[in-house]
Amino acid sequence: MPMIKTRDDARLYVKVWGQGRPVILIHGWPLSGDTWDAVALHLANQGLRAIAYDRRGFGRSDQTFGGYDYDALSDDLADVMIATGATADVTLVGFSMGGGEVARYMSRHGGKGIRSTALISSIVPYMLKTADNPAGVPQQEFDKMAMAINADRPAFMRKFLKDFYGVGVVSAPVSDAVLDWSWNMCMQGGLRPTLACAQAFSSTDFRSELSAFTVPTLIIHGTDDKTVPIDTSARPAAKGIRGAELIEYQGAPHGVLATHSERLIGDIAKFIGR
Repeated sequence: MPMIKTRDDARLYVKVWGQGRPVILIHGWPLSGDTWDAVALHLANQGLRAIAYDRRGFGRSDQTFGGYDYDALSDDLADVMIATGATADVTLVGFSMGGGEVARYMSRHGGKGIRSTALISSIVPYMLKTADNPAGVPQQEFDKMAMAINADRPAFMRKFLKDFYGVGVVSAPVSDAVLDWSWNMCMQGGLRPTLACAQAFSSTDFRSELSAFTVPTLIIHGTDDKTVPIDTSARPAAKGIRGAELIEYQGAPHGVLATHSERLIGDIAKFIGR
């Protein structure tokens, strides 16, 4: 089942590995479902059904002009669930921007069919700095990001990925090959989807939706995440989601799927297996 159709006839690329209880893996901006491969393979080998899909506008999915607000994106998730038969006993795992789809699905769709959720380096609950969200990121930073993407998107993504993975003058937690692989994924996305999704994840306020998390929830975040600072995201999310378990990866950057793959796989598998 490489492609499924959504309610508005957009085609989404979906891969399903393994058999058993479903785990749906939602990728971050501006990448694709391939970022989940190591996690998906482990889960499939453990007797679970790992489902990863490319968000509309990215990877191998259709680059529609619209449909990039979180209502539409959570409806896409619901469409993927129906098309793959993953409608009960499901674990949702959202990375970065993907955490927003998890939150909006839980509120907009009432958490239908979900047994547990996980937020990895997630943007939930609110990225933007406002008077009542002083730990957020100033609007000027998002404006500069949009200008840089419009001016030279390939160059912007090169720099973005270094921060994403915590690559510095003396630190190299991932290889140049991983940077190249990630850059290729970034460039598979269209310009319109890239900008529209940046607008969505930077401005959507999920704080009132934290109460919709009524299932066991795991939150994992790096303390040195410069892309989505932990004090803007994971820590307030853990306070707002009843019973949530927060695991902080000391010194870890945003892209823990690559920089802390082994530990992350173990933590996710342990949580899902409970």
